[in-house]
Amino acid sequence: VDTLDEMFARAVRLYPDNPCVGSRQLIEEHDEVQPNGKIFKKAEYGEYQWVTYAEVNRRMSDLGSGLLSLGQRPKSHICVFAETRAEWMIVAQACLKYNFTVVTLYSTLGEEAVIHGVNESEVSFIVTSEDLLPKFTKIMGDLPNVTHIIYMETPHGENKKPADLSAFPSTVRVISMSQVEQEGAKPENLSSPITKPSREDTALLMYTSGSTDKPKGVLMSHGSLMAAMSGQVARIGHIGPEDRYIGYLPLAHVLELTAEMACISHGVRIGYSSAQTLSDQSSKIARGTKGDATELKPTLMAAVPLIMDRLYKGVWEKVNRGGKFSRELFKWAYEYKKWWYEKGYTTPMMDRIIFKKIRELIGGQVRMILSGGAPLSEDTQRFMNLCFCCPVGQGYGLTETCGAGTIHEVSDMHAGRVGAPLTCN
Repeated sequence: VDTLDEMFARAVRLYPDNPCVGSRQLIEEHDEVQPNGKIFKKAEYGEYQWVTYAEVNRRMSDLGSGLLSLGQRPKSHICVFAETRAEWMIVAQACLKYNFTVVTLYSTLGEEAVIHGVNESEVSFIVTSEDLLPKFTKIMGDLPNVTHIIYMETPHGENKKPADLSAFPSTVRVISMSQVEQEGAKPENLSSPITKPSREDTALLMYTSGSTDKPKGVLMSHGSLMAAMSGQVARIGHIGPEDRYIGYLPLAHVLELTAEMACISHGVRIGYSSAQTLSDQSSKIARGTKGDATELKPTLMAAVPLIMDRLYKGVWEKVNRGGKFSRELFKWAYEYKKWWYEKGYTTPMMDRIIFKKIRELIGGQVRMILSGGAPLSEDTQRFMNLCFCCPVGQGYGLTETCGAGTIHEVSDMHAGRVGAPLTCN
């Protein structure tokens, strides 16, 4: 397997009927008044609805063929500007299959950065989400090369109004993703020849966040990404169809993108989430309803220090709700477990009695957390490791190294380390 296209084709052969990507449907949304008078949007979501590997493959073929029929050409650039969701991955896999180079931009970037990235990469096709369309109406005059905007529809029930496309100039065709798939599914379009990518072809043009200057576009070949993912998986150890990965970090970031693609290559199902709906205590989850982690019960997850700090805060909120006795018991149990852990022992009884409820913050079944993107403090890493009863490792890498640099050994009980270089280096 030399390319990302071949990697997904292999996964479809091995796991055709397995769940591949899943999303939760909105049941109800309402305003909740906070004690300080502020009003927050709160939502209740249903169970995960799954799409199998075979169904994703069919949608990829339809979408890629639809893009070809609209004028997108192999080895030309196509920009994806959207929040992390199942459709993001389907779009990316379709582009990789048809050898379109995927240009990624963070959905939180400002107008100036978006204009810079779109114009510098010379894209004529942009894929975005329905709720981000207004961002483009303001800047279309600064995007002379753009001829098509494809939007991922807002899931049914979240916004019943059709997208307002009247503000776009007549020179730009704005079309929904489902319409492109319908066009691509026509026999005359599906029969169009596919230009397969080679190992040397550019798979991604990934823009960094531009925290110090304008965003930089990093070129990544199919071969480099395949090597990077093989190095990551070799260090992490066994993953397979029995695993569930929760995807909520930006897919425009190399950590999340390579983590999800590595999972897909091994038949793992990916349940999509967001930082606002991750746990029962997350800001958008209605009180008394389930967050995404509680519903999905993931076994694998990636994190960044900001998310780890939120989980740290969530642990103490849960402990403090139990009163003074609960707080003192937790502190004693934590120090007891830490003492034994540092000597190389586990504490199964303590895990079952005290820490089981803490683990339920992220579903109760996570067996590995990998943190990246920025340094994680030793105290936070140790705290998470003990409370969630699973290895919490750190990695170090760059967009320029396809994310893969070093990863903490699963068996290494020390905190504050990023591990040795991966085999792909």
